[in-house]
This record gives sequence, structure tokens and C-alpha cells, in this order.
Amino acid sequence: MQSPVALAHEAIHETVENILKSAERGKILDVPAGEGALALRLKNLGFTVFCCDLYTEIFKLSETEIKRGNLDAKLPYDDKSFDYLVCVEGLEHIENPANAMREFARILKENGTLIVSVPNIMNIEERLKWLFNGYTSHFKPLSSEALAEISKEFGGMEEIALHVNPIGYSEVRYLLEKNGFSLQKTYLDKPKKNSWAYFPLAALIKLAARFSSANKKKSRWTDELNSDEVLLGGNTLIFEAKKN
Repeated sequence: MQSPVALAHEAIHETVENILKSAERGKILDVPAGEGALALRLKNLGFTVFCCDLYTEIFKLSETEIKRGNLDAKLPYDDKSFDYLVCVEGLEHIENPANAMREFARILKENGTLIVSVPNIMNIEERLKWLFNGYTSHFKPLSSEALAEISKEFGGMEEIALHVNPIGYSEVRYLLEKNGFSLQKTYLDKPKKNSWAYFPLAALIKLAARFSSANKKKSRWTDELNSDEVLLGGNTLIFEAKKN
């Protein structure tokens, strides 16, 4: 069997690995698992790894359990089955992220750790692209022409490539807290090379925020949305949360 290739950016996998490097070892679910590249990293760290994906036929990691599962439906696991759950490059590909988050809460043990990633649609570069183009880098119009190209490359497995749900910091945090998770920390995958060009605009946005009241800033997550991880962050936001 060939070695698994990462379907996500390596920097995302490296960030997840760094988050879990010092964590107590236990049972972890990787969903969607893709070819198994992240699962291999987690196994090498010493975790007991289980995998799940809509397309199990692309999975390439030997001696690792893989089950077919749909994040838009009930996952094939019992309640409180895992100590950790990792969902990298998943929520933006499905119709119902709220269902996925409920399932994560269901199959995680108490005090279990959840790590999820989504494209960072809230950094300054993406905000400007939305302003001028009407869409961001990660969520381009799914025209018939674009769909035809995706179908040609991923025939029968278009969900691997389709980004159908532009979910950002606020939506992810809302779903986490609604389903009994406490957000521990937010990470970026890696800094953008040209982020320095946006420093003046970032400073202006942060300055404007100072004129809001403390209550308004707290209730609207102003400081979090204006953090460097979000405002000047890379292509991906990675959330570490704990089940209450």
C-alpha cells in the first residue's frame, strides 16, 4: 500500500501535531481522514488512532481502522467513545456543520479534546477579496463550469474538493459553545508571506475597536476577531476546545 498523502496543507497537520504533542495519550478519531496522512502523524505520537471518512476507498494507512461515515449524518460510533477528535478540512465541505458538532460532542468523553479547522475567511486579505470580488479564495462561485472541472478531476467524489459552507470564527465558536465545548485556544496554520502589507489596515481596525464599550466588545468577540490569528492569520484557523 502506498504511503498516505496529505490532502490538507502540511502546516495544518504540523499545527495539530504540536497541539497534541504533550497531551496525555488516548483514543483519537480522525474525521475526515482522507488518505491517512494526519492519522499517521498521530500514530507516531503514540495515540490509539481510529479513522472515518465518506470515501474509505482512498484511505492508504495500513493496520488502522477506517469506517465509512458522513459528517452530515450520524457517525458510526457509540456515545463517549473517544478522548480526542480531530476534524481537519471537514466543516467547510458539508451542508450541516451544526450536525457534525453535535456528533463530535456525542462521541467525545467528558473533558475530551476537539480540534477543528476551517478556512480563515476573516483575515484582512480575504475581507478585501470579498469586497472587490464578492467571494473569497476558499469559497469561489460554484458555477456549472467550475463544477464540471471538479467532476472531471474527482468524478464521484466531488465532496473532497467542494467548499460549500463558508464558516468562520464566529460560527465555529457559536457551535462549540452551543454543544458544550469551551474554546481553549485558536491557532493559525502558518503566517502569510505578505501579511506585513496589511499591518497599517490591521492597526486601523484595532484602533476603531477601542471606541466600542467593554460590554459590546465582549458580547461581539471583538478582541478575538481582531486577534493576529484571525485578522492577520494564514489560510486556516485551527480551534482547540474542551468538552465540558
